[in-house]
Amino acid sequence: MARKKPLPRSQRKTIHRETQIKRDDTVQDVSVSLMDMDSTIMYYFENVIKPTVIENGETVKVPIMYSSPERWFAVQKSGFMRDKKRQIILPAIAFRRTGMEKDDTMAVDKMDPEDPKLHYTFEKKYTQKNRYDNFSVQQGLIPQREYYNVAIPDYMILSYDFMIWTSYIEQMNKLIERINWSAGSYWGEPNKMRFRTNIDSYTDATEVADKERVVRTEFSITLRGYLIPEAFNELAGPHTSQTYLTPSQLIVSNETVAAIVAAEPSEAIQQVMTTGGIAVQRIETEHPLTMNAGTNIILSADGVEFTGGSPVTQTISLDGSPTLDSLTVTGDVVIQGDLTAQSFNTELVESSVIYESGSTKFGDEVSDTHQMSGSLLISGSLNVNSYNVNEISNDTSLTDSSTTTLVTENAIKTYVDGQVTSGASTADLYLRKQFVKKNTTLIGNSTASFAAVTASAPTGIAATTEDDFLFFLNGQYMEHDALTIQQANGVFYLKVNTDSIGYVLESDDEIIAWGKFNA
Repeated sequence: MARKKPLPRSQRKTIHRETQIKRDDTVQDVSVSLMDMDSTIMYYFENVIKPTVIENGETVKVPIMYSSPERWFAVQKSGFMRDKKRQIILPAIAFRRTGMEKDDTMAVDKMDPEDPKLHYTFEKKYTQKNRYDNFSVQQGLIPQREYYNVAIPDYMILSYDFMIWTSYIEQMNKLIERINWSAGSYWGEPNKMRFRTNIDSYTDATEVADKERVVRTEFSITLRGYLIPEAFNELAGPHTSQTYLTPSQLIVSNETVAAIVAAEPSEAIQQVMTTGGIAVQRIETEHPLTMNAGTNIILSADGVEFTGGSPVTQTISLDGSPTLDSLTVTGDVVIQGDLTAQSFNTELVESSVIYESGSTKFGDEVSDTHQMSGSLLISGSLNVNSYNVNEISNDTSLTDSSTTTLVTENAIKTYVDGQVTSGASTADLYLRKQFVKKNTTLIGNSTASFAAVTASAPTGIAATTEDDFLFFLNGQYMEHDALTIQQANGVFYLKVNTDSIGYVLESDDEIIAWGKFNA
């Protein structure tokens, strides 16, 4: 193979050494291709949406296929897909990419595709190169910062067409519901590129092919993606991702384009002194910095100008005057003596106060309100409206009978639950009694008897009446206005006023009573 003739120097491209990059770092180039976006669609359907249908009581996974142009043409022509045995594939999902256009809402102009100028720059917070220790300080080294440049991608809008086939409309409904739920979200694999998607309207159709009914739904998906071609990541550059380190040491010397000694003093710089190979020693300014003492302030070098030619040391102190209109302090204040003030207005984030002795009083009127955020710790007693409370007890037995103790919610609940379950009173047992009985015999056409004894109401509770029972005749509720009850010789009688209730009792009637029976 013949070799190419070298270009003359006049036709060669100028090489800038500062742009030559040796790729010995660990930064990987970024690339996003059309295949990545197609794979995102496939991944999201198989691993997130997971389309399935119920067929003969079993859960069947619905296959999803990317259709080639030939297959898609056959699908559009026949309306369904067939396998190698010419059998209709049901259920199934097929899709293909139908179009791609620029996203005008996020226009990007690279100016030169072989050397893009638009990058997103961010700083890596910590690396092995930006350590700052005592050795670095002694050597005059400053912490290095590591920056990364990532090329701005081309923002695109991709469109996909989908077809879904099932045997039944119910199966199709379940699939469409699961797919539509994912519309508007970002599709993609975890820890990888994600793309926002949107689903357009659905078109349904039902066909009969080879004596088999086929339910088909078509819809389109719009994906907002971005492209970074792999082709521009050559070894010599440019690269879609690059790393930079700031200098670790900055030295100013007289190695400049124009000799510093030949420069004339400007209006701002009055004097520049340098020696061969040594950094600039000092710079004197035309406009000096002057500090003047204010009210109640004392400066050790009051009114002395600082131009940079000689050092000026200032000591700031108060003149001891007892009167200050206002005082603003940024930082900590430590007072060795007493602090006396007529009022305190505080905005505290955190506070801790310890008193050796003395009492504290808040407010002087009943209408005063004291608000606290946090916890209140009391080691003494609590006095509310001249009533002393010495403690809050969690005694679940309530045996102390103390008049200066409050009990917790847990103590009251435990005590009441114990009384209900183990030592319930006669009144408690009466109130909880509810039993169901069925009539045994009928006396005439107006009286039903039950082999049961009513529960007698204890002292202090109203006597047991027909209102403590519910009666049902053949499942229908019986009105109390036409009923009375009677207890005699261990038998419970229900007497019905047939004229009032509108019917008579018959031998095949079933009467159910629910109420306060003994058992």
